[in-house]
Amino acid sequence: MIAQALAEMILLLAAIGAVGWVAHRLRFSPVLGFLAAGILIGPHGMGRLAEAWPPAAHLVIENHGAVHVAAELGVAFLLFMIGLELSPMRLWRMRAQVFGLGGAQVLCSAAAIAAIAMAFGNPAPAALVLGAALALSSTAIVVQLLTEAGRLGSPAGQSAFAVLLFQDLAVVPLLFLVGVLAAGAQAGAVELAAGVGLAMGKAAAAILLILLAGRLMVRPLLRAVAATHGREAFLASVLLAILGIALATEAAGLSLALGAFLAGLLLAETEYRHQITVDVEPFKGLLLGVFFLTVGLSLDVAALAADPFWILASAVGLIALKAAILALLALLAGASRAVAAEVGLLLGQGGEFAFIVLGMAGAQGLIPPATVQFMALTVGISMLATPPLAVLARRLAQRLEPPSGEAMLPAAGEMPQGHVIIAGYGRVGRMVGELLDAQRLPHVALDRDIARVRRCRGAGAAVFYGDAAQVELLARLGAARAAALVVTMDRPDAALAVVAAARQQWPELPIYARVRDAAHARALLAAGATRVVLEVTEASLQLGEAALAAAGVPDEAARALIAERREALRSGLLAEPPPARRDDDQS
Repeated sequence: MIAQALAEMILLLAAIGAVGWVAHRLRFSPVLGFLAAGILIGPHGMGRLAEAWPPAAHLVIENHGAVHVAAELGVAFLLFMIGLELSPMRLWRMRAQVFGLGGAQVLCSAAAIAAIAMAFGNPAPAALVLGAALALSSTAIVVQLLTEAGRLGSPAGQSAFAVLLFQDLAVVPLLFLVGVLAAGAQAGAVELAAGVGLAMGKAAAAILLILLAGRLMVRPLLRAVAATHGREAFLASVLLAILGIALATEAAGLSLALGAFLAGLLLAETEYRHQITVDVEPFKGLLLGVFFLTVGLSLDVAALAADPFWILASAVGLIALKAAILALLALLAGASRAVAAEVGLLLGQGGEFAFIVLGMAGAQGLIPPATVQFMALTVGISMLATPPLAVLARRLAQRLEPPSGEAMLPAAGEMPQGHVIIAGYGRVGRMVGELLDAQRLPHVALDRDIARVRRCRGAGAAVFYGDAAQVELLARLGAARAAALVVTMDRPDAALAVVAAARQQWPELPIYARVRDAAHARALLAAGATRVVLEVTEASLQLGEAALAAAGVPDEAARALIAERREALRSGLLAEPPPARRDDDQS
């Protein structure tokens, strides 16, 4: 028995490793590869081949239970990372797009799909679950495609990410709703409503209690362990917090996934957030690979051969319906035609959480097994179509995008609250933009070089043509609700004009500027810059710190000396060092 389970685990790990390598070399989403690998090594793939060729039985995973726990943990870790990425403050900054556009998309898509499901004879509870499950899109595939294309910071990328955030938030109450509907399947409308209300109240009380206990226990635990500087102990404490809170929610009648999500929210605003992300990411990736493989194990491709028309028609219909609804909602929210079309096609597919919801609904008798299998195949095919749809979406957006520089500006309400505006998108501006992209933070850039604008936009950057010294243009980009204005222009007079105009119009807006010398720095500070960074001076200080350390000065002392010098220079307490003498240079 142990040998059988071990053999299946080795086969599973080999499949995950092979898919990861092939996906990296061929540059496609590993999620699709995991699904295909699961179909191949499952009972409906190699399992059928083994009937004619017995040696193929060694390449089949028959015991789904052997990997079921790992698959559940994969979903839990995905929701933990989502909670860690969200944070209450970030949710609040993006609330307009997340809860406005995202909420409208889920409600409208779920209602439309549920109505179609009822028209095909499904009872109301089953139709409601089908509508809600198929309204969700694939966070794993879409975010990866946007990141690889460098378009996560573009207006379309930010809108898509906001919708995906709401969908990820909606998963937890959706899973809860499936349990409630299954428990009250035989009850009347009044009894069902009362049961839902009571269950929601109990769940809310349990969640508040768990969050309070977690805040009182988890943060002090991590603080104590971090003080030991032991990475293994810190990682063990993080895993203990995730699994402990997940088990607490399951004991309260909720789900492991909800507990992991709450653990992520608890740690999102702490100083450990980035270290936790780095440490937990490999676990999430490996366990998610197991999850998608288990989904593939349950997919019967023979069912596609038995009824190809309706399955393919359902996949095409799902994509078309969701794309049309989301594109219309994006237009109503003020997005341009290009952005609306691109976002609609990007999010037309079904998502990974649909498999979870469908499987849970099937296990609890809400949806017949044949319907679960049909819909799972429909979702899988729609996910397989996502990469070519993303290419089509970008080409369509480029055709719809107006060619003139002035018309390239985003709609007034398109930028989310808390974004960063970059004035100047040369070498320094692009580096700032890449850093923001890496953290999935919304930003928009302005540059007066139209050739550079077109080149950078073609690479996926959210850069527009315009003069940042025009307050009307900054207002159009949402300067009143921006987190900061970063000025990276080469020309001192242009940078001074931008800082002066922005400070006069928005006294509270943080303004950070790159400068070349002390005179330029003093001028920008006098014009209202919050902080300036002297390019040459900062490089000199960092080189000086390295030289001090190499000469034997302890690291802490070297950092303290450089910090003191930096602060003195910033405050104007020290004059610039005199130029080096020629004979010194030649010695």
